[in-house]
Amino acid sequence: MSARQTVLVLGGGPDAEREVSIESARAVARALRDDGRFDVVCEILDHPTLDRLRALPGDAIFPAMHGPFGEGGGMQDLLELDGRPYIGSAPAAARLAMDKLACKLECAALGAATPPGARMNPDESVCPIGLPCVVKPVREGSSVGLSICCDDAQWDAALLAVRTDQETNPARAWMVERLIRGRELTVALLDLGNGLESVGVVEIEAPGGSYDFQAKYERDDTRYTVDPALPEGVRERIEAHAINCASAIGVRHLARADFMLDPDGVAWFLEINTMPGFTAHSLLPMAGQRRGIGMGALCAGLIERAIGEHAGVRSE
Repeated sequence: MSARQTVLVLGGGPDAEREVSIESARAVARALRDDGRFDVVCEILDHPTLDRLRALPGDAIFPAMHGPFGEGGGMQDLLELDGRPYIGSAPAAARLAMDKLACKLECAALGAATPPGARMNPDESVCPIGLPCVVKPVREGSSVGLSICCDDAQWDAALLAVRTDQETNPARAWMVERLIRGRELTVALLDLGNGLESVGVVEIEAPGGSYDFQAKYERDDTRYTVDPALPEGVRERIEAHAINCASAIGVRHLARADFMLDPDGVAWFLEINTMPGFTAHSLLPMAGQRRGIGMGALCAGLIERAIGEHAGVRSE
């Protein structure tokens, strides 16, 4: 690259994960400034429009945005219309990965074990897959709205919460999924020039056993182990499933794939996140650091990748 370029880092957005997104965006901007390869502009947005996006400076865009709009297709539609290179998946892949049920079907077809699940009908009082189960929105991240139901009282409470939510958010779809007990694992994926590859497996040990929003972002007693000791073959299997599933969906540049390892050694695929967090508690930077890829190098490498791909498309 000859002339020095400017990166526009975006945070905020209209989703429930807005505050996490703001923290991620500021961390990315700080890391890029420390790296020194680019000039950096950081903007915190509410509900972005194309006109607002086009008015912002920058040669490439790092949208550190989370949630159904920020990483589920809406923001990506705007980025495509804007025309500048950007980090993350294109709209179709972003939408498919954000839809947990559709993503489960795609990955099951590729041979990954995934817990039985179904779309939830709030008008029905009986859990369609039986207890214990997990209740969660189909299109949310960061465990927003998640409930674990091990008995009828917990199911009734979750059902009431969904019905109450439907009064103000009638378009939001909910799902139930069989609860898998065991070790919670995530595979961090990066593409810095050779396609998506694993940069590490992280084990999460959350207080109380539930890696919910508070355990992810608000508590300091959640334990993370990068490259934990695992039964023979488990690491290789979940890394292969993560790469295969993400590649089949069309995920680009970065991702995080979540699994539960049960006591029998079966690794159950849960979901793919196409814009993992970049906060102090976030798992992708944690795994990258273990591989010797600091935050600055990670973020700058992704920007260089996006710029290079964009230049290749424009020259064809």
